[in-house]
Amino acid sequence: MSVAFRRESDDEHLEPRFELPIPAGPNLVTARGRALIDERIALLEASLPDAADEEAAKRVQRDLRYWKTRRATAMETAARTDGIVGFGSRVTFRLGGTERTATLVGDDEADPAAGLLSFSAPLPRALMGAEAGETIAFNGREEAIEVIAVG
Repeated sequence: MSVAFRRESDDEHLEPRFELPIPAGPNLVTARGRALIDERIALLEASLPDAADEEAAKRVQRDLRYWKTRRATAMETAARTDGIVGFGSRVTFRLGGTERTATLVGDDEADPAAGLLSFSAPLPRALMGAEAGETIAFNGREEAIEVIAVG
């Protein structure tokens, strides 16, 4: 019999379910970031008994595996206090004529709209190690960023 006439199961056409990707590199977190991870785990654990069906429960369990791994690998890191931009620093800078203030945080805590930038993103990586008054290269342009203040 030709394979064109055999009935395939519905499962053969479903997209495979993959684990949530873990960001590469160290899992640096602020104290706030660790608290957010703990909150997320508590919310997911509380929602597991209320899952509508088996698929919903599997999604919650997958998310729980991700967040529990992130909690297990979290390295709480304090902000630098020596005036040099580093993890946890709040930095005011001018880029493209626009002054902005951002705090460099862990990957899971990042929220660019709220001024929380992941330390592993290109802009924060360029800022790392700079001090107030310095101009640094970014995006192929020399002196693209002017560091105004580091707190």
